[in-house]
Amino acid sequence: MRFRATALAGLLSAGLVAGLTGCAPSTTPAQNDGADKQTGALRVWLFDEPNRAPKEKIVNDAVAEFKAAHKDVTVEVTYIAVNTRSERFKGAFNDPASAPDMVEFGNTDLPEYVAAGGLAEVGKDAEGLDLGADLKNSATIDGKLYGVPWYVGVRALYYRTDVFTELGLAPPTSQAELVAAAKQIRAKKPELFGLAVGGKYTFGALPFVWDAGGDLATKSGTGYTATINSPQSRAGVKAYTDLIKADNCPPQQCADLTGGKTVELFASGKAGMAILGNFNRAAVEAGAAKGKYAVVPLPGTKPGSVAPAFAGGNNLGVMKSTQRRTLAAEFMKLLASKKYQEQMYTAMGNLPTLTSARAELAGKEPFLKPFMDTIAAGTKFVPLHPGWGKIDAQAVVPTMLEKIVTGKATVEQATDEAATAMNAAFK
Repeated sequence: MRFRATALAGLLSAGLVAGLTGCAPSTTPAQNDGADKQTGALRVWLFDEPNRAPKEKIVNDAVAEFKAAHKDVTVEVTYIAVNTRSERFKGAFNDPASAPDMVEFGNTDLPEYVAAGGLAEVGKDAEGLDLGADLKNSATIDGKLYGVPWYVGVRALYYRTDVFTELGLAPPTSQAELVAAAKQIRAKKPELFGLAVGGKYTFGALPFVWDAGGDLATKSGTGYTATINSPQSRAGVKAYTDLIKADNCPPQQCADLTGGKTVELFASGKAGMAILGNFNRAAVEAGAAKGKYAVVPLPGTKPGSVAPAFAGGNNLGVMKSTQRRTLAAEFMKLLASKKYQEQMYTAMGNLPTLTSARAELAGKEPFLKPFMDTIAAGTKFVPLHPGWGKIDAQAVVPTMLEKIVTGKATVEQATDEAATAMNAAFK
């Protein structure tokens, strides 16, 4: 899931998009009776926003278009709070009388909701939508598609153009160049962090793990097995945590740095570089860094490569208990269409999931190119397992990072502990 002020962010930081994840609803989901009514009230749940007006206007336009094509249908839209969505969905899974027909949910929520039996498969409904394989995979469990990605958020490298010019630096094109630039900024301008990195910034650390060939976990039969303690993953963890040192981002100030705090640091002009999302642009523009920054893809270890980014975001889906299956799917497709995805980007900065919509916007908006290049290079996702919610809630990854950078554990000890906690959650 990607997050702005509501969380991703994510979505899901997201945290967004880092990631908000609901608790797995322990339910026996209500099933419909096979009805597929073509009239009456279509109930829709969408996430509320700190500033709902732009989103609500676009949704209202879509509702008007939908009602014009369905004369005997009304659309009742309810905006639900992100931080209480788990309880709301749990109640809806149990009680079809109060349940919506079509819903918005964070893509990190997907495994829990599927495990609860609350979402309908929408593979046939999504046919014809030009979604990339990575995004489809983030909404797919056991080969079945349970949601249509509505918007996506990825992170790239923001850097201060004035600082780079003053120090004669070029935008880094490899991890080695990134580290060297970070250390040079810190040495020449000690009032700045070179590259702002934090012990509580999961989605800032994961690109280093993935680029090293590691992962959080790998699919094992119908479940997952933790691989955060593999040699490759440990190499990536070390590459990231080595940046949380006095010559770049001191542990005393950076060990508890979250994704949100990282945004604040860069926006306020206190860091030469930071790993931020396309969805953080407004925050940066509102700070001291306005007009003095640019963005490039986060480089990988191989010169010219792009480190894999987490693809946060929100999906649209259909409830399994709906009595208006066809209408729900049609409204889902309308909201997910190119027309409304482009409008959502213009109004709220939500990066479209449809390849055609992103390509069109990229031609008008140069700022998007590094994020498009990052998506094109290949994105990654968290394990599509209900246990991920528990892993996220227990802060397994941030705890691992913090222990390393504060000297409470070695990379080997901390990754072993994290793997043990993950495997317990996957059972």
